[in-house]
Formats: sequence, C-alpha cells, structure tokens
Amino acid sequence: MHRLTGGDSSLLRRINAAVTLRALRDGQALTLTRLVGDTGLSRPTVEGVIDQLMESGLVVEVEQGQDSARPRGRPARWFRFHAEAGHTMGVEVGVHSVRAVLADLGGRVLHSSARPVDEGLEADERLHAARGVVAELLRRAGVSRDSLWAVGIGTPGIVDDQGTVRLGTAMPGWTGLELGARLRRSFRCPVLVENDANLAAIAEHWQGAAVGMGDVVFVLAGLSPGAGSLINGRLHRGFGGAAGEIGALHLLGREATPERLLSTTGKPLNPLDEAAVARVLRLAREGDAVAQDAMDRFLHRLVHDVAALVLAIDPQIVVVGGWAAGLDGVLEPLREQLARFSLRPPEVALSALGEEVIAMGALRVALDQVEAQLFAVEPPAAQPRA
Repeated sequence: MHRLTGGDSSLLRRINAAVTLRALRDGQALTLTRLVGDTGLSRPTVEGVIDQLMESGLVVEVEQGQDSARPRGRPARWFRFHAEAGHTMGVEVGVHSVRAVLADLGGRVLHSSARPVDEGLEADERLHAARGVVAELLRRAGVSRDSLWAVGIGTPGIVDDQGTVRLGTAMPGWTGLELGARLRRSFRCPVLVENDANLAAIAEHWQGAAVGMGDVVFVLAGLSPGAGSLINGRLHRGFGGAAGEIGALHLLGREATPERLLSTTGKPLNPLDEAAVARVLRLAREGDAVAQDAMDRFLHRLVHDVAALVLAIDPQIVVVGGWAAGLDGVLEPLREQLARFSLRPPEVALSALGEEVIAMGALRVALDQVEAQLFAVEPPAAQPRA
C-alpha cells in the first residue's frame, strides 16, 4: 500500500492531500462539493487530490441516495476514507496474560484474542506466547501480517523511548529486555512500546471513563500499584519514563511493604499471587474481621499513593483499573479519603474498558502512528529494524 508521504512530487501536493484526507478521516462519506467547502481548496485541486488518494487506496467512492441539494443534472459523487486499506494492532504482554486487539485504520476493532500465561515464564517464553497470540489473531481475522501499519505494545515496567525495559520487576528476565527490538523482528511496520498504566490512561481518555477530559490519572491498582497521567490530554512520561510509579512510595517512609498489606497471617503475600489476594478480598466481603482489617490497610495505602499524584497534578478524574477494579466498595472509600487529602477532590471512576484497557491503549498509540504517516507532509524517516 502506497503511503501518502514520500512518493509525491511536491510539498504543496502533499499538503493538499493531507488536508483532504483529514476531512475524510472520521469515516463519513462526503461529496466533492462538501470537501471543497471543508478544505478551502479549489474544486479542480480537490478533484486531483481525490484521484491521487483513490489510486493509493486511501479513499474510495461510495454509492449514496439522491443529493437533495442537486435535484437535476449529474448526481453528486461521494467519497470516504478507506479504513479497510490496512490494519493496526494493540498488544498487552502482561504478568498473567497476553492480549491483542486488531482494528482497521479508522480504529474500529475487528477481532481480539487473549491467552493466559504463567507468572513465572522467562522472557523468551513470554515473547513466544505473545507472538502466538498475534499469529492466532491474524489467522482468525483472515488478515495478512503485511497489512499492519503499526503495532503498539504494553508492558509493566519503566520503558525508554527505544522500547527497552529499563526496570521491570513483575516478570522474570524483564529488566534490560530490548522488547521493542525483539518484537520488531515479527513485523514489517513500526512497533511502539509503552508502560501499561500509561496506555490504560490513554485508552480511558480515548474510549472510556475519561473521554473529553484533559487531566487524567489512571491507577493500575494492585499490591504495588502504578499510574499513568495525562496533562492537557497528553501523556506525561517524565524525563526517564518513570512518572507514575506510585508503588515505590512506601520506600520514602516506614510503611509496611506492599506484600504485607493484605496478609492475614503475618506472612507476606506473593504480590503476583492473585488467587491469594482474591481469597483475602472475598473473606473481607464475607465479614471476616482479620481480612477486613487487611482490606482497610490496602485501601489506606492506595489512597495515600493516589493522593500524592492528585496533589501534584490536580486531575479532573481518577480512573481505577487492574484487579482492584472488581472490588465491591472500592470507589466510595477512595472518594471519601481523597476528599480529606486533596485540596480539590477529583471525580473517581472505575475503568470502563475492563481487561482490554491496556491493549486498547496500545491500539490507540498505533493509530497515532498511522495518523502521523497519513497526515505528514515530509517524507518519513526510515523505521528502525532489529
């Protein structure tokens, strides 16, 4: 598939093509007359650009009913963005599962797939599982790997701008892993790697509980929580990509370590043992006094972690996801305690995207890359290859 940039004969032609394509980007079919009005270009210019975009496969002509504005003469021609011309993918490589979602170039999700994985898998085995999920998803969708324009990858840990995991303690062999370079071997398109909580914040802002809100905090709750933040609608990664690592706040004081927060025996829990965590939470709901005390400790710690970000960023909304998203009653204690600790309490909501929130955020990052290709007016730089 010929991209918009790189092969056109002049800068002006690329600008005109980008303006016209942006007018069609939301998928709505428009007439030539409407495109002239929306773009401010002359009719001959729009006609030439449309011909160019149709030749490249990015725009198609569609049949429509009689245009009421043109009761006589030749019927109006209608055009739309050809979202089916390619595909994008978002992949979560997580502790307990690998998940992928496939979409067209307009962001419409076509298929998804997930596979549970053991928390103790070594890095090579986990990457093999991720490749398997991707291959299965493409096979089920009947989609060629070559049709992918961009792939987003979500992972726990601190990730640099090259896709290397600088620190990742949740999975064996993850610290120092050149995740982007390793996975680029499986694709012929850009592969973008980002922290999982950051992607969850992006996803909720795109299609979830934080749509239309510029300042957002997403809390990926757990025994060692993480968070992603948007400021004025833009992801805040920090200088080294470590912004939002609120799970390390206990290191600043003498609080109990995260592993002891939900312990009912005095013996620390394994932070990755979700079955043990779920058992404590179930006992708390059933009225077990010891478990309720452990649950209170967990919420107290979570509130303090979240409050630190709320005081620093002053978000409009805090969205809570992760395994804590299914807890009965987690929202109200958070609201009450944040009201105590915050100068201006934010709205608090559960994730609207559930288990797919990280993969959906990865998909949004892939779509952003596609839009950068579509609307760029300079020839693109060569993409990295591993």
